[in-house]
Amino acid sequence: MRCPFCAHDDSQVKDSRPTEDNTAIRRRRQCESCGARFTTFERVQLREITVMKSADRREPFDRAKIEQSVALACRKRGIAQERLDQLVSGIQRQIETLGESEVPAKAIGEMVMDGLRQLDSVAYIRFASVYRDFGEARDFAEIASTMRDPQG
Repeated sequence: MRCPFCAHDDSQVKDSRPTEDNTAIRRRRQCESCGARFTTFERVQLREITVMKSADRREPFDRAKIEQSVALACRKRGIAQERLDQLVSGIQRQIETLGESEVPAKAIGEMVMDGLRQLDSVAYIRFASVYRDFGEARDFAEIASTMRDPQG
């Protein structure tokens, strides 16, 4: 593993343990050149997944994009990082277990919305407002009304 401080190619693993949600391995490493310590995470990837974007664009699946979107929607909501990690891991597992090598971006967005809806109503509305490109206050009222309606 390349050192993020000096870019030396070799580092030694000092400690390995599973993350709290058991979806990754956390490794503490020490650079053999500069002695700096850093942490890496290893996750199982079942298959290479391509995300089908609009206008026939395709790009590799990037978990970090979901993490960033969820973190932004949940900003200042007091939700534990562990719960956010569990949500993102659950979405990633859903995507991987679809059995498809290409997944529409729209399907991923809907998975994120479903997860946020169960986690926090404000985060759900924040994400929905960007994802669905709200243009009027009425759009917010409509999505908020689905929070009160279990069939929504």
